[in-house]
Amino acid sequence: MGSRFSISNVASFLFDDKYRIWRHVVLQFVILMITIGNFFDAPDKLNLSWNRFYGWLGFYMLMNVMVYFNAYVLYPRLLAKNKIFLYIIAVIVFTLFSMFIMMILQEYFYDIAVIHHEPSAIAIFLSIASSLLVFLLFLGGISALLLFKHWMISSRRINDLRSATSQSELSFLKSQINPHFLFNMLNNANILVEEDPDMASFILVKLDDLLRYQLNDSVQDKVFLKADIEFLTNFLELEKIRKDSFEYEIDIKGDISIIQVPPLLFIPFVENAVKHNSDTIGIPYVSLSFNIQENILTFTCENSATKTPLTNKKKIGGLGLTNIKRRLDLLFENNYSLQQNLTDNKYSVILQLTL
Repeated sequence: MGSRFSISNVASFLFDDKYRIWRHVVLQFVILMITIGNFFDAPDKLNLSWNRFYGWLGFYMLMNVMVYFNAYVLYPRLLAKNKIFLYIIAVIVFTLFSMFIMMILQEYFYDIAVIHHEPSAIAIFLSIASSLLVFLLFLGGISALLLFKHWMISSRRINDLRSATSQSELSFLKSQINPHFLFNMLNNANILVEEDPDMASFILVKLDDLLRYQLNDSVQDKVFLKADIEFLTNFLELEKIRKDSFEYEIDIKGDISIIQVPPLLFIPFVENAVKHNSDTIGIPYVSLSFNIQENILTFTCENSATKTPLTNKKKIGGLGLTNIKRRLDLLFENNYSLQQNLTDNKYSVILQLTL
């Protein structure tokens, strides 16, 4: 228990935004520990000359440039986009450039070197090779940490998305495709078998399509928008049969043939519109609109309503606006907008998605 708790704390420190400043502080401390050896000619011989200080300062700044240039330029533009070969070349070139700068620093602040006599060619080669290897390993360690962070964040997002999606699907099954709803529709079909067999058959076909989509297509990560609209149409058509007075319309603008969206994304809004529409002014209605422009999908759900406690803007389809926004955050991050509007006789939701 304690081990898992400490691992969780470490992971939180490495990845949570609230510890970002502290991570930079720790990094600066690590770089300080790496570079502070420049002040020692021997383990027990400290050199605090100005030349040594300027040399250390240059080395310290150089290490910072290496870390942050790799973290904020090379990694996001190359390695994070799977341009591995280009990233390796860039790291090698950047490391050689850093080595060149370090050699200039050592030459200019000559007393940085511990050995003051002329070194042999082998010693120079080994020194350069070891320094190059240290730089490469240092950058590699930073890159490995960044990759691990990316993997952890992606894994966390996937787990959260699966959890939110499962919750959405289960809640929808309980609140919408429930035994009571099915019983009513089947009972209507049974009554109409003798009076209107065509209508009874129509109800059963719509129910079959509705349940087939719910049980099969909705478990996919993405479905075609056309299929999701057909699902909404079947749902509204059955509601129209079930209610004495109810109208609906679905307007589609743009080419939806190749558009794919997460399943069950719009049904909470539609279910809410059906549940809370009002017949105080005219016939209750639900109006849906899907508008595709370039890579933007705008979904509008409108229903008749009155400004009463019945229209609860904090609840949508029994799931709650918070849960729906959480799922949208996981699916689209910042690539969506959600608006709600309530007037004297109309309630509308406008969802805009960047596909």
